Amino acid sequence: MNHLEVWAPDGIPEVSAGDDLAALVLDALDRAGPDAALGDGDVVCVTSKVVSKAEGRTRVGERDAAVEEETVRVVARRGPVRIVRNRLGLTMAAAGVDASNVTAGSVVLLPLDPDASARSLRRELLRRTGTNVAVVVTDTSGRAWREGQTDIAIGAAGLLVAEDFAGRTDPHGNPLAVTLPAVADEIAGAAELAQGKLAGRPVAVVRGRADLVLPPGEDGPGAVSLVRPDGGDLFGWGAREAVVRALAGDESDRAPFGAPAPPEEVHEALSRVVGAGRALSSALMLRVDDDPGRVELHLPAGSDRGAVAAVCFAHGWRIAGWETTGSRVVCHLSPATT
Repeated sequence: MNHLEVWAPDGIPEVSAGDDLAALVLDALDRAGPDAALGDGDVVCVTSKVVSKAEGRTRVGERDAAVEEETVRVVARRGPVRIVRNRLGLTMAAAGVDASNVTAGSVVLLPLDPDASARSLRRELLRRTGTNVAVVVTDTSGRAWREGQTDIAIGAAGLLVAEDFAGRTDPHGNPLAVTLPAVADEIAGAAELAQGKLAGRPVAVVRGRADLVLPPGEDGPGAVSLVRPDGGDLFGWGAREAVVRALAGDESDRAPFGAPAPPEEVHEALSRVVGAGRALSSALMLRVDDDPGRVELHLPAGSDRGAVAAVCFAHGWRIAGWETTGSRVVCHLSPATT
């Protein structure tokens, strides 16, 4: 039998710039009694907000201005709601800028380097207690396709943040190809259940997964390893934004669409667009020479060149030129990475 324990102590005061976060954590656990004391293999979860406050990441000003500053690019927009990719590579509402539980007229930004914050707190807890724990810095995030929010790990130290089951088999002998539980996020969600949103408990301890905790001096890859690179996510743009970006064809918008798709995928997509849903085996021909960087699309003369260009752009291909031969138009393509 396996079980998990989670507790979140009361009594942590308002955190200000320069406060000793390790001392605040240990004082709160000490006041909670001997049963709350840290043990080897525990995971200490701390909200990003108190980390940011201790690191002086609170500022006076409008939230919108802070969001602009923290945003690398807007992924999707619906009215006033902006989902953005922020400077940490996280895709979040309002870039993770928070205006709650802070003095009116002020906002809290995410830590500059959450993994470094986790490493620092882990070292201090080890130095002061001699106890080997992992540390997770948590933040609240929404999920695509799901209502509501949950806490995730945006910083981690001393923890295997994901368990790779690829290459293993299940009890029925079936191979596991891409199973990769993000255990750091699961631990962050478990901690939030004990902390609550309005209870003033920004710290929680999770016990029962010591197998994920690394030895002292080994901090692991950090939560940054869970962030997909720009272009590695299948949903780099929102639905509306993807259409607009592809039609506009700005070179700076290419990265979120990912690496060039195989020419066969371009052919299939153009069959739907140029052929109004019909396969174009006779009306559209695609020829790939021995050189993978040379592709020709043979299109009907009346094809919408703007639509063709948008489809090619979205699939990672660049139009090198057009020429007319009889009743057909030939479109020359090259991969956008060349």
